[in-house]
Amino acid sequence: MQDDFDIGSVGANDTDLVTDETGPQEPSNGGASGGPPRVRIGRFPVCPESMREYIPCLDNEEEIKRLPSTERGERFERHCPAKDKGLSCLVPAPNGYKAPIPWPRSRDEVWFSNVPHTRLVDDKGGQNWITKVKDKFRFPGGGTQFIHGANQYLDQISQMVPNVAFGSHTRVVLDVGCGVASFGAYLLSRDVLTLSIAPKDVHENQIQFALERGVPAMVAAFATRRLLYPSQAFDIIHCSRCRINWTRDDGILLLEVNRLLRAGGYFAWAAQPVYKHEEAQQEAWKEMEDLTTRLCWELVKKEGYIAMWRKPLNNSCYMNRGPAVKPPLCDADDNPDDVWYVSLKACISRLPENAEAPTPLQWPARLMEPPKRLQGVEMDAYSSKNELFKAETKFWEDIIDGYIRVFKWRKFKLRNIMDMRAGFGGFAAALISRKLDWWVMNVVPVSEPNTLPVIFDRGLLGVAHDWCEPFDTYPRTYDLLHASGLFSKEQKRCNISSILLEMDRILRPGGKAYIRDRKEVIQEIKEITNAMGWRGTIRDTAEGAYA
Repeated sequence: MQDDFDIGSVGANDTDLVTDETGPQEPSNGGASGGPPRVRIGRFPVCPESMREYIPCLDNEEEIKRLPSTERGERFERHCPAKDKGLSCLVPAPNGYKAPIPWPRSRDEVWFSNVPHTRLVDDKGGQNWITKVKDKFRFPGGGTQFIHGANQYLDQISQMVPNVAFGSHTRVVLDVGCGVASFGAYLLSRDVLTLSIAPKDVHENQIQFALERGVPAMVAAFATRRLLYPSQAFDIIHCSRCRINWTRDDGILLLEVNRLLRAGGYFAWAAQPVYKHEEAQQEAWKEMEDLTTRLCWELVKKEGYIAMWRKPLNNSCYMNRGPAVKPPLCDADDNPDDVWYVSLKACISRLPENAEAPTPLQWPARLMEPPKRLQGVEMDAYSSKNELFKAETKFWEDIIDGYIRVFKWRKFKLRNIMDMRAGFGGFAAALISRKLDWWVMNVVPVSEPNTLPVIFDRGLLGVAHDWCEPFDTYPRTYDLLHASGLFSKEQKRCNISSILLEMDRILRPGGKAYIRDRKEVIQEIKEITNAMGWRGTIRDTAEGAYA
């Protein structure tokens, strides 16, 4: 038997909070059973105002000061607090916080009070990124290299390279150094999911603006480690004045782009070396030409502000290079999908041997078809992997139908959703097939089989993460968190209170959490969330096999 835990109107800023009649309890050792008796606690306190935008692993100044070097962007990478210094309070919302403007209006305007920072307006107002009008920020849809609007820019890309075919051949895109994510925001209307990423740097609220708009986004940086996405994840990787020196250290950052880019995928670069004729810019262009040639990328088109390269479909070009040409191919035993705290490698990630790399079907057919990379997932399976994939898909379709019927999901004004234990992505696929206009960040815990390649091959977005550590996003950026079987799987590794406090940090005031797990685990979660001021109801369900 398994319980559903439906939580609504959560957060330290909610004014209608309810505690358990007998008082909440804190679990010892983070476990649902065993260990010494649990110690009764009161409410979790509210954090200081200075922590309103706190991202634990990116704001750890104590650890950042100890770094031997920061010249390669190390300060923008994960440096998590020690377990005894983890979050122990509820991160507050800014004064005047309001329920977010619903999608699709939020693409064009958001409340100033929800992201009360004007640095981007001051720095980028003349580039058509963002303006402030009375109590709202407005987003005209421009960018540094597309001041006339993202739609015109996307049309130009489509005309330059018709094979891009937004919404059919191209479904999943990465936008590097995204600004306020207008590139990704306007691709949504073309049935393309774009993950917009940027570091928490001098323009530190870029990702917060993107998520407030309802656009998929995450704080991430090209620095010294692999990004937390699998190989061959993206159909296009886009960089418009993203302030990255792609040729430094003999191209190690572009090698990471190459790892992330699907075989036959495109790299779009809009930057001054593409179109400016000053000597320094032309020298930078020659360096880029030389590097991309050694990577076996084909320069498909260079027009106006934009240059577009295509990655090869197999290893034949790499194998036919001279023996002294660098960078070399990675060793055969290198796993290009191994990403959790893995350093960048100065080598070219290999594509599958003896054949062209598997490419997904066109969108939307790829959503429901078991992809070829499913067979490479290392997991204990009594049934065939294709049968497991189809069974998970059917399971979540049935569950989502129940959520729509019982919890009235179609009435919710939600946009940013996270599935904290995503499996093959069946939960997200069911939302799409039910035409709920929400997007899902599919999180694959590093303690579980790596199903991220399957998720991306389906045309969905995902990321690797360890729930014993905080997630790389701003506070208040998700409308709904979904966790099925997560706590019973992780309770021996992670402190349940720490996971729930992190959920509170990233969930909007008034947001919702749906937790499916074993009865005894749900009871413990209920005690802790009472201490956090969450309101919840528990429902018995009969799907105990899915734990």
